[in-house]
Amino acid sequence: MGGTQRALPRRAVAELVGTGALVAVIIGSGIQATGLSHDVGVQLLANSLASAIGLGLVIALFAPVSGAHLNPVVTLSVWWTGRRSRDGLTGREVALYITAQLAGAVSGALLAEAMFGRAPGSWSTQVRSDGHLLLGETVATAGLVLLIQGLDRIGRAQLAPVAVAAYIAAAIWFTSSSSFANPAATVGRSLTDSFTGIAPASMPGFIAAQLLGGLLGAGLAALLYGGRPPSRSHVPQ
Repeated sequence: MGGTQRALPRRAVAELVGTGALVAVIIGSGIQATGLSHDVGVQLLANSLASAIGLGLVIALFAPVSGAHLNPVVTLSVWWTGRRSRDGLTGREVALYITAQLAGAVSGALLAEAMFGRAPGSWSTQVRSDGHLLLGETVATAGLVLLIQGLDRIGRAQLAPVAVAAYIAAAIWFTSSSSFANPAATVGRSLTDSFTGIAPASMPGFIAAQLLGGLLGAGLAALLYGGRPPSRSHVPQ
């Protein structure tokens, strides 16, 4: 998938808007689900389906512009594995991508809250700090990075919109953490005291688990598929 040769400011805007849209879908669908049903299983089903569909659409729309990383772990894994490549991401590009992703996540959270008539900017009170949740988050992020880099290394990156969306839909159910797998989204989700929120005090542990998972996923991709660095057109959650 192309798009990485476009002007850097345009790519940064794509990352900002794409991440904002993703977080708005995650939070908004969670708020809507809890308003329509008191069954937690139904709430999770609705939220997982909406999040996966939204993610797939956002990737398909923005991948031609920026690669649709939408996730600092994905950006860092692309930079790390391609750092010796002539066309790898530069430090400046990485910094701008991550800044745009964080700004987009915060904007998306505030937008979702406002759309449902809630006071934007309320901190979440949902504590997610147990060890088994951090293990689940490590597994979720490792699987995401392995999938993205694996598809690229076998020449099937065009499948990423569907494959990544399907993986996230599954990981929301099979991991104990409900698969945040994204530091920027984690920051955004701290700004909603709703179904998908995470208390600010729980963020450091989740983000550390996500970074560890990213390293494990990248290492597994290199071990399984060889040393060819992935292209800069990587796409993500």
